[in-house]
Amino acid sequence: MLPQRGNRAAAWLRACALIGLSTFGLLAQGDEVKVAVAANFAGPMERICADFTRDTGHTVLVSVGSTGKFYAQIRNGAPFEILLAADQATPQKLQDEGLAVEGQRFTYAVGKLVLYSARPGYVDAGGEVLRKGQFQHLAIANPATAPYGAAALEAIKALGLFDAVQAKFVQGDSIGQAYEFAATGNAELGFVALSQVAPPGKPAAGSWWVLPQALYTPIRQDAVLLKGAAAHAAARALMDYLKSDKARSVVSAYGYGT
Repeated sequence: MLPQRGNRAAAWLRACALIGLSTFGLLAQGDEVKVAVAANFAGPMERICADFTRDTGHTVLVSVGSTGKFYAQIRNGAPFEILLAADQATPQKLQDEGLAVEGQRFTYAVGKLVLYSARPGYVDAGGEVLRKGQFQHLAIANPATAPYGAAALEAIKALGLFDAVQAKFVQGDSIGQAYEFAATGNAELGFVALSQVAPPGKPAAGSWWVLPQALYTPIRQDAVLLKGAAAHAAARALMDYLKSDKARSVVSAYGYGT
């Protein structure tokens, strides 16, 4: 049984708010926006919300986790104002259920799936390490709640390897926890997001293979303005900011499609 580890992204849970209150204290007289962010997008969102605070004076409180769990929390009244999901289905479902504002949903990023190991040279350019099967643990996000986990499962089945590797799965609550298992070596391999292993100027130690898009359904990630924030100017400002060239350049720098 592998030890459960927390999501490192929680370390900057209130980073944007702190930036607004200290370094940019004079600007921090704007409103506060509460945003639920899919774990794969933690890195770029840290950059984007810092820029947003600097440019607008609004602060951002960020919670990082799995899209499925955020959906359940929002249905139960969690006070988020924006959801940045790792899929399109969840924001659409929230809109259909009257929990999101009509006409505000849009795709902010298209994710890429990679097979990753913390060991340099361990993952080859074609992912043959999976077929060889000489590993004990394969980290994967929960396919029921994490879209990247669902994409990983789809890719494994497309490769015809499900029966061979299923018993080696180590399941994380989110793609953040799946990355944690692989990055710490608790799992020799893990299916994670490209943004986690190749942030601008700071690639992770180890080796990885970017899976061909043909192996899984494109991971189109939608943002949605939640119902309680319909009249919240700062939340609407952040939604607009996510569509800006400045934000899109950050998204592209982390390896996402836009």
